[in-house]
This record gives sequence, C-alpha cells and structure tokens, in this order.
Amino acid sequence: MSDSEQSVYAKRSKTIYYGSLEESDRWHVDRKDTEGENGASGKTDYNSLLTSAEYMTLDAEVAKDKAALLEEFERRKKARLIHVSTDDDEVKSALRKLNEPICYFGEGPAERRLRLKELLSALGEKGIPSKPAKEEEKPKAQAKETNESTWYHEGPESLRMARIWIAHYSLARAKTRLEEASEKVRQNSSTKAGRMVELQKRIQQLAPQCSQVGDTRPITGCCISEDSSLLLTCSLSSLCKVWSVPDCTLKQTLRGHKFNVSDVAFRPGVASDSNAEVAMASCSFDGSVKLWSYDSEESIADINGHVPNRVAKLAFHPSGRFLGTACYDASWRLWDLEQKQEVLHQEGHTKAVHCIAFQVDGSVCVTGGLDGFGRVWDLRTGRCIMFLEGHLSAIYGVDFSPNGYHIASGSQDNSCKIWDLRRRQMVYTIPAHTNLISDVKYQKTGGNFLVTSSYDKTAKIWSDKTWQPLKTLSGHDGRLVGIDISHDSQYIVTASYDRTFKLWAWD
Repeated sequence: MSDSEQSVYAKRSKTIYYGSLEESDRWHVDRKDTEGENGASGKTDYNSLLTSAEYMTLDAEVAKDKAALLEEFERRKKARLIHVSTDDDEVKSALRKLNEPICYFGEGPAERRLRLKELLSALGEKGIPSKPAKEEEKPKAQAKETNESTWYHEGPESLRMARIWIAHYSLARAKTRLEEASEKVRQNSSTKAGRMVELQKRIQQLAPQCSQVGDTRPITGCCISEDSSLLLTCSLSSLCKVWSVPDCTLKQTLRGHKFNVSDVAFRPGVASDSNAEVAMASCSFDGSVKLWSYDSEESIADINGHVPNRVAKLAFHPSGRFLGTACYDASWRLWDLEQKQEVLHQEGHTKAVHCIAFQVDGSVCVTGGLDGFGRVWDLRTGRCIMFLEGHLSAIYGVDFSPNGYHIASGSQDNSCKIWDLRRRQMVYTIPAHTNLISDVKYQKTGGNFLVTSSYDKTAKIWSDKTWQPLKTLSGHDGRLVGIDISHDSQYIVTASYDRTFKLWAWD
C-alpha cells in the first residue's frame, strides 16, 4: 500500500454519558424487551442514549492550585520584606494590638517575631492600629523640648557657702600645682628619663611584705592613711578594722554597721594620735554612712539620707571638710562636715553611681556609674564639664592623676581608659585584664604609675605616659575588690574576696 493510499485516522471526540440511575435502569429494561421482540439481534440503539459534547478537563483545578501557590510565594516574599523590631517587648505589644496571644507555650523571642511577620504579611504593615498623627507628634515635641531645655533651681544657702569655700581653696592649690608642673618641664630630659628608669627597677623589685587574713568574710575595701602608718579594711561581716603598717597587727575594730560594709576612707589632715575627731568614714550596703575616730570603736556620727539605697563608694575632699558618697539611687551626695549637713544631691546618671574621686586641687570630682558612663563635675558651679563616653559596660573605679587633668576609669569591659580633662576626650585604652576591673589608683605623688585591680585575681602596674605593663601582682586566691597606694609610694595594698589583704613593698 502506498503512502497516498494510507487511511487518515481522526481523533475521536470523547463523549460522556450521563443521566439518572432510574433512566439507565429503564433503558436497560426497554433494551431487553426490544431485543426479545427483534429476535435478540444484538444491535444497540445508540441514538436512544443521552450524550453530551461538553469537555470536563482538569485545567480549572490546576489553575486554582497554581494561583494559591503563587499567592503563598508572594505572601512569604512580603513577610521577608516587612521590618519588625527585634525588641521582644515591642513584638509583644504589637501582638497585643492585633488581639493575638503574646506568647505560645515553648515559643521564644525569635519564633514570636516570625509569627508577627506572618500575621503582618497577611494583614499588611498597617494592620497594627496606630495612634493619630497628632497624638504621636505631641509627645515627641514634648520630649524634644525637655531634652533641649536646661532647668535650674535655687539651692540652699549652705551650698552657696560651700561653693565659695571650695573656689578659694582650689585656686590656691591649683596655683601651687601649676608652679610644680612648670619646674618639671624645665628639668633636663635625661634627668627625668633616669628617674623613670630607676622607678621601673624599683617596681620590678616589688614583693609581698605581709599577707594577713583580715576577717571571717570576704574583704570589700582598703585604704592607707596619709602618713602611711595605718591601714583600714572593711568586709562583708559588717566590721571595719585598723591595722598597723608594715607589720599588719590589729589595732582597732570598728563596730556599728548592721550590714555588709562596701568601702572605707581616711580623712586627710588628721593625725593618727588625735582624739574625738572624725578620722575615718565607712559606708554600707544598707545605705548607712558612719564616721569614726581613733579613740573609739563606736561611730561618733552617722550620716542618714541614703537608706534604703546602697552606698558603694565614698571619698574625702582633699581639704577633709567634705565627704562625697556614690549611691545606688543614680545620684551622688556631698556632705559638709563643718555645717553637718548635705549640701549637694546631684543627679545625672541613668543608673546607679558606683565610684567617686576628687581632683587634687579639690575643684572638680569624677563619678562613674553602672550605665557605663562617667561625668566630671565642677564643684564651684555645679556643672558637668566632661562626659566620659567609651566604656562598653559599668564603671567600677575612677581616679584623678596628681597632675590634675588625667583621669583613669576601670570598667566591667576589662579595660582601663585614660581621659584628658584639658582636651575633654579619651587619650588611651589599656586592655588591662581578662576580667572586670574593680578599682584603679594613681601614684599619689608624681603620678608616674597606675595600679589596677581585677576579678582575674591580679593587680597590674602601668607606666604613666607609655601605659606599658611594669609589674603583675599575683598571689590572691580570690578576686580583687580594692587597692590603694601609700602617699610616700612605699606600699601597695590589695584586698581580696579570699578574706585576705596583702601589703606589697620594695625589697
């Protein structure tokens, strides 16, 4: 057969037979009867069947599934583009506005944030009801006005008298300090270099002179007297003790605190043989501050006003007339011991104030807080003249250099930063320890070196200008919480949580 003679097959259209079961049964009965009458010819009468030429394809169902799938892809894409806050409190607030459960069982912040994005992708970013624009603008305007405005209020007469007295006192000391600085500048550079080399050699010879168990509970602070003959310690046992230097024998036990004592300080200008005169001060976790004398084991005066907030650190003004306290109510206080009252209650930190130190002139002081910031305050005007911003965590120790313009701060971020008051900026960062720094102290005469104590159980000595490590004081079994340097630079004392203090001296 040739190709031209091949038959052409046409695709037969599909037909669907439909009808009720009753009609189908009737048709079968009639068909049997017809076949019986016709002699069972076996021929089927297809014309009597109900037929339809309509097609029922699956395209409609496939189109619906495809549209639903595309819609799901679009929703997921939209969910990825929606910006949701990473603050869990804001996510919960948004879910509450949508009348949705703010938390499911076992749901974490990441899952909760993802659930909010899924809801917003379905409702749209405007699904969260918001306040009218006018109501939103009003608080913003008020906040802006509050932040930009500076307000003052009239202080008491005692504060005015204290400021005037501090101004006269600090001007005379500043003049003396500047004259001494001028003399140092005129000195031969080789002479200064030789003295620095000699000092570094002496620091290398530093060794423990005495190691003493100070109490039955961890020691929390220490201080050496102005004449370097006495050492004062405090502990979590609520006791303060006075020790002789350098043999470290117990001379006096101060009883009176009812809770953990956090810090102690000697009052400058008071002789060790004086009687019935305020010579020492201590502060406690319960907010109490007590003043002590050398001839009594009981406090001769109590300073009230901090309770129930913890007083972390205290420091005497160089004149000995004023006492500064750092309180955990985010403020620090200045007390006049002559007027026997509080003359200044200064706010400014956003969290607890942990440490305080006065400049050698007595004109300014620096405070450090758990908010990670420090502030330098002018005691003559009450203004904050410098803002120490740079630490990543809480500041636990601050101190002024004897030169009057360098400030050291130790922080929970394991670093010690050096600030310049003249330039009002940070000049150096010392990666000092492997754990938080609990305290920092400058050499009291000359300021040629800096000592830092840390929770890594060591104290380190650093040179003043190059900030190179000169010596590591190790030997404690617990974290170091306090450190001090004698005025004659002969001794360094370290206090630790292992209930001991160590006295370091030159060989």
